[in-house]
Amino acid sequence: MKKRNRKKLNDKVVLFPGLEKRLLEKGLESLQQKRFREAIDFLEEANILEEENNDIHIGLVLAYFESGQLTKAKELANSMLQKGIGDYIQIIDLYLMILVQLHQYDEIVKTIEILIEEKEIPEEKIDHFSRMLHFSKRMAETSPNIHIDDPIQDETSDMEIDLFSLKDQHEQIQMATMLTNRNLKPFINHIKAYLESSEGQLFFKTLLLNVLIEHGYEKEVNVEKFGEAMIVKPSNLLGAQHNSQMDKLVNIAANQLEHEDPILFEHIKSLIERHLFILFPFQLKPFSENVWGAAYHQLAAEYQGLRYTIKDLALRYKATEKEIGQAGAFLKKIEEISSPNY
Repeated sequence: MKKRNRKKLNDKVVLFPGLEKRLLEKGLESLQQKRFREAIDFLEEANILEEENNDIHIGLVLAYFESGQLTKAKELANSMLQKGIGDYIQIIDLYLMILVQLHQYDEIVKTIEILIEEKEIPEEKIDHFSRMLHFSKRMAETSPNIHIDDPIQDETSDMEIDLFSLKDQHEQIQMATMLTNRNLKPFINHIKAYLESSEGQLFFKTLLLNVLIEHGYEKEVNVEKFGEAMIVKPSNLLGAQHNSQMDKLVNIAANQLEHEDPILFEHIKSLIERHLFILFPFQLKPFSENVWGAAYHQLAAEYQGLRYTIKDLALRYKATEKEIGQAGAFLKKIEEISSPNY
């Protein structure tokens, strides 16, 4: 091998040109499989070899973020902004996401105001950043008075927040993140009121219920969705991501389509996961999983412009045409309110 193809890594001679690309691939693979410590090791080595590679930097920021090393993630994202590595607005979005997790709302406000002043925000992103600015200003006003290790307060001592005013999913996710990491006592009555109201958004209700689950909240709460009410004890629930019906439906779709049409299968899987997240803690009823499987097959195929007659699906899934039609109508009802509005 010619000498000019050799690179140094920690003062050791590396005999493999393109090693940084292989390390990046292995790092991203580990990141996808949630082996974050391993991903960091690969990506840090790749970063030594190629110090201005955008993909390596973003992968490393995400690995730090997912492993809970938020300060490192922030420092690296900030370094990327200073050095002009990667797409500026994409990195700004990443940087702000980290600041939300760190609850550094004052810094979010300062960053966005500078972007607005310097006219750095693309027109299609103005509404997004404006909403984040508005939300962060509100959070900055209350956050200094709230701490994770606050002494236990009386449950009737409420912090004034208006959950019903949060219509955008970005704001709702940020609020849920804040509540997950705070003393819940000042907010509990607001959360309960939202969960039992017929006016609250179903996506946000699931987020708030997951907050209570994360806190191990042991008192009963009433949850209303689609005109039905259910009393649950959050400490007894596993969370929206642990859903036996979801697993059954995905398995039915996999058995039917994973090899025959993997693209259609992935679309069905995505629909199932999104819908059951919206429904949680309720489940699809009153039909069998086979009926719902056929209805999802029909809905996803319709989106992709594929033709499956309801008669064919009834035979394939051993279900009646009438039940598939009724199930499909309900799925479309969920679709109307569950499609992301980012």
